Amino acid sequence: MTGRVAIVTGGTGALGQAITTALLDAGAAGVAIPYAVPEERIALESRLAPEHRARLLAAAADVTDDGAMGKFVAATRDRFGQINGLVNAVGGFAGGDLVSTPLPEWERMMKLNLTSAVIACRAVLPGMIAGGGGRIVNIASRAVLPPQGGFIAYTVSKAAVITLTEALAQEVRAKGVTVNAVLPSTMDTPANRRAMPDADRSGWVSTADVAHVVAFLLSDRAAALTGASLTV
Repeated sequence: MTGRVAIVTGGTGALGQAITTALLDAGAAGVAIPYAVPEERIALESRLAPEHRARLLAAAADVTDDGAMGKFVAATRDRFGQINGLVNAVGGFAGGDLVSTPLPEWERMMKLNLTSAVIACRAVLPGMIAGGGGRIVNIASRAVLPPQGGFIAYTVSKAAVITLTEALAQEVRAKGVTVNAVLPSTMDTPANRRAMPDADRSGWVSTADVAHVVAFLLSDRAAALTGASLTV
């Protein structure tokens, strides 16, 4: 990541903090994070070394708002001069079958998991293409392959992220931009521990392991890989 700049949506969440840390450890020239919860930003900054904090841009922004993300991308370019990578790690989860899931909850899942990725990709792609290329990594979910019931709004929204990845990869392949997806299984996060206190965590995936895969996909070593869905 030496000399490269990446935007990480959801960068103050459990996985996002691991990704941000991994990219800074790998020598990223800058990592930019749009955040919604100030306490999460403070927690992230507190775990970073001073030299890493100097290469971090964190600004409040609504990632589901086209105008807000456009301003955030512009601010990132003003600060670092370029954007080489985008990680769409923002998202949410909701349980429920089709009939019991209220329509607003369905729309919230689509907005958080799919629309946010679409907005961020639209915001960064023109600059990436003009600069000769870039890397986009979308976070989907292993739980939606094959599609699962019981949390159908989440399933459909994350499955749509995989389809977005595959279709967009074809659109921008000849323009030097790769688009891949990472599909973690159940991750060992504080939220999952609270939600499943009696679960066997021996098979859960660490956020650091997922972050390492994301960092690989942002690197030159993954230049020939696009349209892929990597399960972790």
